[in-house]
Amino acid sequence: MTKFSNHLVHETSPYLLQHAHNPVNWRPWSESALKLASDENKPVLVSIGYSACHWCHVMERESFEDESVAELMNRDFINIKIDREERPDLDHIYMDAVQAMTGSGGWPLNVFLTPEGKPFYGGTYFPPRPFHNRPSWKDVLHGIAQAWQERKDEISDQADQMLQHLKNSNSIGLNNRMLEGLNGETPFSREQLKSMRDELMKSADKTWGGFGNAPKFPQTFLIRFLLNYDYYYKDDEALKHAKLSLDKMIQGGIYDHIGGGFARYSTDSEWLVPHFEKVTYDNALLAYVLADAYRIFREENYLLTLRDTLNFMVRDMMQEDGGFYSALDADSEGVEGKFYTWSGKEFAEVAGTDAEIIAELFDITEEGNWEHTNIPWLKETVRDFAAKKGISFELLAQKKNAVTEKLLTYRNSRISPALDDKCLLGWNALMNSALSNAFAATGDSRWLKYAERNALFMLNHFRDKATGEWYHTFKNGKASYPAFLDDLACLIQALILLSEVSGNRSWLEHAKEITGFVMNEFADDESPLFFYTGKNQSDVIIRKKEWYDGATPSGNAVMADNLRRLGIMTDNRKWRERSEQMVISLHEMTIRYPNSFGLWACLLLEQLAGTMEIVILGRNAEKDSKIVLKTFLPNKVFQFSTFPEMGNPMHAGKTASDETFFYLCRDYSCKKPVKNPAELLQMIEKEKLT
Repeated sequence: MTKFSNHLVHETSPYLLQHAHNPVNWRPWSESALKLASDENKPVLVSIGYSACHWCHVMERESFEDESVAELMNRDFINIKIDREERPDLDHIYMDAVQAMTGSGGWPLNVFLTPEGKPFYGGTYFPPRPFHNRPSWKDVLHGIAQAWQERKDEISDQADQMLQHLKNSNSIGLNNRMLEGLNGETPFSREQLKSMRDELMKSADKTWGGFGNAPKFPQTFLIRFLLNYDYYYKDDEALKHAKLSLDKMIQGGIYDHIGGGFARYSTDSEWLVPHFEKVTYDNALLAYVLADAYRIFREENYLLTLRDTLNFMVRDMMQEDGGFYSALDADSEGVEGKFYTWSGKEFAEVAGTDAEIIAELFDITEEGNWEHTNIPWLKETVRDFAAKKGISFELLAQKKNAVTEKLLTYRNSRISPALDDKCLLGWNALMNSALSNAFAATGDSRWLKYAERNALFMLNHFRDKATGEWYHTFKNGKASYPAFLDDLACLIQALILLSEVSGNRSWLEHAKEITGFVMNEFADDESPLFFYTGKNQSDVIIRKKEWYDGATPSGNAVMADNLRRLGIMTDNRKWRERSEQMVISLHEMTIRYPNSFGLWACLLLEQLAGTMEIVILGRNAEKDSKIVLKTFLPNKVFQFSTFPEMGNPMHAGKTASDETFFYLCRDYSCKKPVKNPAELLQMIEKEKLT
């Protein structure tokens, strides 16, 4: 077979390097590539994917490695490959365009542009031959090339219309007159919170947990909203569904029962068959909510799953200096899920003495539970299975642990899925928050140690100390691409939480400084919302605002949360007011479509319920802080210190001595301090119920 190389050979992205030897003459996104399209009067094909994307690999094998297909692409188009994880800004723009054109989206995303970067046609996966009313990739290429030659003016008009559509859809946000007329009042009510809760429960799968039908995603923001809602309003149905959702995911094949960690989503309603890729942000978000669940329910299953998920991330996804890699591929040896699945015979040989009972526990059979092979999962809990079998839970758990150790050792001898070893700032920050929350919920100091190491990694490697600029990705000792809003928003959030759980105020000072950077570089003067890209980024056709909570949280939602907390911690009224305006500007959409605004729903609840200010001062502050942090207390800012700090607004007017004092405040108005954690928690509960 002929050996090819194209312009991607000099890139660092694992996804782009996967395509560096396709016969297609791929180029990275650049002004020079667009200029070449203009000079040669050719349309641009932009193909967007990511390293762990199964269907991206399929289309590569079927089409991009085919020399006859490459000949058409090279002759008629300027071909650009983009890693969506490196350039989510471009992915957002062109995904919106394709969704507007076709009503759906996904990856690989293939979109055709004018040389000015304006989209005019696109789709996702195209097969090598027509299939199920989907044209072949060659048919698409021929059709676009012919249209470009014969109807270029029509295509140009169509592209202009699409660009205008993208600009119009970007204009949702601030209603200035509505905000001006509020006079500090909140324009939503408890009844509207209840309507959001009811809307979520309409889509709740009462049997298998989660929301909606297959494919099923974890949707941790919705689970967090239900947990927070129950905290204030004692809603057994909401709490039960949040718990059911977590329990069924933990039992399902979406969870790796052998090595820990979660896959990105399930292809079925029962959580049995995952899309096997493992991504940092999913494991971060799930670990965070598992820590909250452990606080609420105090069930060992949540503690063990949290521990094993974080152990997986530290063992398989963390580099020595504390940075977390991005993802593990779904495929190995060209087969999806091969690394994670077992034949009945192989399982029995590896498991040894207890193979029969553990195989039954994990639903491992000779015929297989998926495509003639087996995905380990639990049809019922280990405790229920033990009761059914008439053996002690402790003995069964011991046997299970012994067998999974053998299986993991054996599995590690297999050919591993490819590792996407770039580090992304926002995803590292999400994992940092998960580690801090895990430390707070469990008291396990390992998680704080890793969080602090990771925080130093982010501060040291993603910023140019000479210019002050922040970057999105880091690999091979080099940071690249300007940081996006969600990168910095998640970093600020992580640093705030780390300062709270560690008692180290320096993390908070970093958070304040970065917030100033965001206000200067990303703020919109005509809306309280922030742009996704910084003001100096020039290679995008529009500056989008992102507000939907998708697989990762909206950068705007996270910034609204940050500004509220930092506004309280630093007594910055402007930041608090901007946070309130951000939540208000989207409250109608949040109430109407809570499934797409899960984090915003949590913020709306907090704005209605208020934010607790908890301060612990005195000799035993650090020890007593751990007792408070282990309690589920959403919607709070928290500080502890041996002595009051000069210049700290939350410490103003407070005293400490050999005794330890516990303060509960709102808007800097404090109740009489108490002298032990139990009294503080009683005071919080009493206030919540009034």
